[in-house]
Amino acid sequence: MIGLRERFGRPLRLGLIGGGPDAWIGRMHRGAAEMDGWWRPVAGVFSSDAARSRSSGAAMGFDPRRSYGDVDEMLRQERLRPDGIDAVAIMTPNDTHYRFAVAALDAGLDVVGDKPVTHDFREACDLVARTRRGGRIYAVAHGYSAYPMTRYARRLVRDGVLGPVRLVQVEYIQSGMATRVEEGPRNNRFRWILDPQRSGLALVMSAIGCHAQHLASFASGLGVARVVADVGALVPGRKVVDYVSALLEFDGGARGTFTVTQAAAGGENDIRLRIYGDKGMLDWWHREPSYLRLALQGEAARIIGRSDAFLPPEIIAAGRSPRGHPEGLREAFANIYAEVAQDRMARNLGEPVPELLYPRIEDGAHTMAFIEACVASHATRAWVDVAGLPAQ
Repeated sequence: MIGLRERFGRPLRLGLIGGGPDAWIGRMHRGAAEMDGWWRPVAGVFSSDAARSRSSGAAMGFDPRRSYGDVDEMLRQERLRPDGIDAVAIMTPNDTHYRFAVAALDAGLDVVGDKPVTHDFREACDLVARTRRGGRIYAVAHGYSAYPMTRYARRLVRDGVLGPVRLVQVEYIQSGMATRVEEGPRNNRFRWILDPQRSGLALVMSAIGCHAQHLASFASGLGVARVVADVGALVPGRKVVDYVSALLEFDGGARGTFTVTQAAAGGENDIRLRIYGDKGMLDWWHREPSYLRLALQGEAARIIGRSDAFLPPEIIAAGRSPRGHPEGLREAFANIYAEVAQDRMARNLGEPVPELLYPRIEDGAHTMAFIEACVASHATRAWVDVAGLPAQ
């Protein structure tokens, strides 16, 4: 049988918003989009400075005619082309995500967006409504939920291997702000990150906390219902939030703990997830992302590896090389891009859309509600309910 990609007839065309030559996240998105042949990045806006954007696109090998000076120009000109873009990928400073997403959705394009999706929950609900109303796709680049072993963790929880979930523990620890970076030179990135009006309601939540919350909810299958949180800075005198720790109550009553910081000296992008049910537990650690520890009560603990022969076909398909050959975040991003492409191609062809696990705008909106609840909890020193999404 001819595959979906062959039936569609071409790769999807992607326009980039952000991700200039020196941006590692730009290289991540471009490489992930192209990895499996589902997408071809063909156009972009690579800087807020129009001249720099045009020159940057040409320097990265883009057609100079499709290296645009601003987002409005790209959307306008691409709409006129017979080979115009099908979607945009947004990887710009946090305070621009919402308006660029609105512009793309209103232009009839799909979106792959970096986190946080918006400044607040209200804006996120608006993106949910626009996405649904236009029949578009909005994927959020939560790469940690696209590793084969975090997906297998979700599968084991869903299949009842652990029994009812009782406890979820998630932490994400970094050291990038363990020193007083405020007193060092200010490049473009630090200028907006250290501005609370631009970086978001709580910097650490916008940077990494949203990944931790999404991973916990994704793997457990549970949304967060309410929180009590400590929100602040570990570095004395710091004006932006570099630390959040919270107790969680999930839908259905499971409990949880949540700790994220970018100010832990010696930390190195250290993400860990543990899920405990009444039969046993799962443990995933980003330092060894190709392995998942399963320990059932009264049985010897097992280490499950990516590409183990007994894994379900969709889990094996989420990897690209045999067990023991390292894979990482780029491959996880590529899984998101591949699933978005399969969704879009199937819809365009009028075919049934397969079950796909890529993170969606509804997940991003739940994250924004979670962040707002943490901030409100710290202010009141009390438990706060996490707002629910509007009904469809």
